[in-house]
Amino acid sequence: MGLVAAANGTLAATVGTEHSLTQQTGIGVYVLMVDTSALAEGDTVEIRIKTRRASGETSRIAYKYTYSDAQAEPHKYSDAVPIDTEIICTITQTAGLVGRTFPWKLLRA
Repeated sequence: MGLVAAANGTLAATVGTEHSLTQQTGIGVYVLMVDTSALAEGDTVEIRIKTRRASGETSRIAYKYTYSDAQAEPHKYSDAVPIDTEIICTITQTAGLVGRTFPWKLLRA
């Protein structure tokens, strides 16, 4: 089974705004990786992965991860998400004095 980068980038967050990282519709098992090394004391970020059970249905949250303050282990990996419809990955910085920058990558097997 090969592993490929389905999407990647760097997000400059605005505090309080949910930012879409990527939306993919290819069949596969996906893992989202986010670098949270920019987080500082008082910052909080939420990473959400949304999926659809079947075509035509509404996307719903499958996983939500919340991280606060400076991170000793800054590379965060999601659970593996097997899908055949759609995956949407988002980031929301919910607290902090300034928006932080988050490099990310969505891997597909």
